[in-house]
Amino acid sequence: MSLTEGTRPRHVPDRLSSRPTRILRSWELLLFGIGVLIFLANTQASPYFLDPWNLSDATFNFTEKAFIAFAMALLIISGEIDLSVAGIIALASTAMGWALQWGVGAPGLVAIGLSVGLLCGAVNGVLVTRLGLPSIVATIGTMSLFRGISYIVLGDQAFNGYPPELAFLGRGYVFWVISFELTLFLLFALLYGTLLHFTNFGRQIYAIGNNPTAATFTGIRVARVKMILFLLTGLMSGIAAVCLTARLGSTRPSIAFAWELEIVTMVVLGGVSILGGSGSILGVVIAALVIGLVTFGLGLLNVPGIVMSIFIGGLLIAVIALPRLVRLLRTGRVT
Repeated sequence: MSLTEGTRPRHVPDRLSSRPTRILRSWELLLFGIGVLIFLANTQASPYFLDPWNLSDATFNFTEKAFIAFAMALLIISGEIDLSVAGIIALASTAMGWALQWGVGAPGLVAIGLSVGLLCGAVNGVLVTRLGLPSIVATIGTMSLFRGISYIVLGDQAFNGYPPELAFLGRGYVFWVISFELTLFLLFALLYGTLLHFTNFGRQIYAIGNNPTAATFTGIRVARVKMILFLLTGLMSGIAAVCLTARLGSTRPSIAFAWELEIVTMVVLGGVSILGGSGSILGVVIAALVIGLVTFGLGLLNVPGIVMSIFIGGLLIAVIALPRLVRLLRTGRVT
């Protein structure tokens, strides 16, 4: 029996169903407005904020994290998560530093960083898709494993002396104040936006996140799709490791410490449901810009790093709790 035969479809007023109204009610637009307010507040808080080079430096606060957030968004939409991304960065950077001691040049170091990231993503994917472990448990374990290996190799030492040609990947500029990392950020935003919103693979991700059992019965190879997403997350972590190592010019086992918190916050703040099934790359892009503006603005005011960490943690809790609070308030009105 069809919907029209068995039930009477609910009438949605044109005022609410029109495209302009949907846009105005969207989370992305609200987030954009918040970003504008933060930008204006920063201009008043510091006279140095509007300097083009300072604004360019602000992009380094979020680009490398956003690389991973794009892939993480797809993974969370599918109903999984990867908390080992910062550990992958540490291990990939350590592998690059170790290879440097053996005389490997810049192209080889880049290849090693990407390969280690991809390999770590494969380990996570196998644990989840083949062994059936919950992703949050599996990746908490590999988070400690990957960073632990870095501490074993390095101890309290550091790898230094990376070749000058590698520095361009982390500190180079393509045109005037447009950095290489910002260019990559824009390219990845376009790539992942297209992949998620305009391809059959993206539709499969949404279907799996909403109901993996139903997705299986429609012919979607759920395990295969999730494995690809873990590989993508590992690869993007490897790319972030290469850029971060090139920008810092050194490798320490504490590199990218606690980045997983900021990356997950970036994804969830962008409107991606932590339960899976919904979200957009546009929201993640805006969230990355907002977090970058906040951290850079606090930095200009000489706010301690621990305060920034408290802010990020509180923001993550607030964003996750807000939808539930709204539902509770609506239920209270009805009763």
